[in-house]
Amino acid sequence: MIETHDLSKQFHDFMAVDSVNLNVQAGQILALLGQNGAGKTTTVRMLTALLHPSHGWARVAGYDVVKNGHDVRASVGVLTEQHGLYMRMTAIEYLEFFGQVYSLGPEMRKSRIDHLLDYFGLAEAARRRIGEYSKGMRQKLALARAMMHDPGVLLLDEPTSAMDPESARLVRDEIARLKSSQRTIVICSHNLTEVEALADQIAIIYRGRILLQGTLDELKRDVLGPPEYEIRFADEWDAGRLDLPEDVEMLSRTATSFKVRVMRPQESNPQILKSLSKTSASVMSFQEEPRTLEQVYLKAMMEAKGREHVQ
Repeated sequence: MIETHDLSKQFHDFMAVDSVNLNVQAGQILALLGQNGAGKTTTVRMLTALLHPSHGWARVAGYDVVKNGHDVRASVGVLTEQHGLYMRMTAIEYLEFFGQVYSLGPEMRKSRIDHLLDYFGLAEAARRRIGEYSKGMRQKLALARAMMHDPGVLLLDEPTSAMDPESARLVRDEIARLKSSQRTIVICSHNLTEVEALADQIAIIYRGRILLQGTLDELKRDVLGPPEYEIRFADEWDAGRLDLPEDVEMLSRTATSFKVRVMRPQESNPQILKSLSKTSASVMSFQEEPRTLEQVYLKAMMEAKGREHVQ
């Protein structure tokens, strides 16, 4: 649904986006992470055919963003950080207006409005002014507007920015539900916990270039190394008596626990458990040490800045 090759955008002598390569399938969520000014918004503007690339190409829903700009814009729904709701309108009036902008006929507009208001749980508040809505309701209405023309691709910029936890949870639930309808979604966000919960793919951008790209598990492995596990015992037990597989490194141990780094968990963890079962060890827990997207992001950015400093 989204494919780019060496996608680049230069403004005079400033390279805002530099050789970005993306491939996002139907029903997937891609998260673009990076500092302010890293190139996320410029990338999204090229994907919506609002900006022409300086170099490279992009296709959205099968359409070239330069040659088929009108078709691209008809295929995408966009939620910007400042979504521009008209506070004096009712939800029905607002969606009716944008239905006309999208050139939908009267019957189609009514059908889509009824469906979207019901889908997002706004039907009972449909005739209230938008200015009376909570932040969560406003964000859901903005999502409804982005979906008015039933696009296959959604581009969401900071979808839960400045929202209270309850409202943010409502919007996250809606995004997850939209993904299940086989829509392709791109999220630009600084909320790493949110990205960790929603994204199938993650791309970290620094100064217009992609530093890392892949699934969360792939990024953890590439940036933080092999996973680490802690085994705890109910009683004191000498872990030095345990025969560990060759690819397992003992990191630390106490009288009632030890930590190991495991290169191939699917192969070695069953062997560790099998060895433990043959001993008198009273195993209380065997769990992977938690590793977060925040750790991945901070280390990747630190290394990128370090390389830049050396150069």
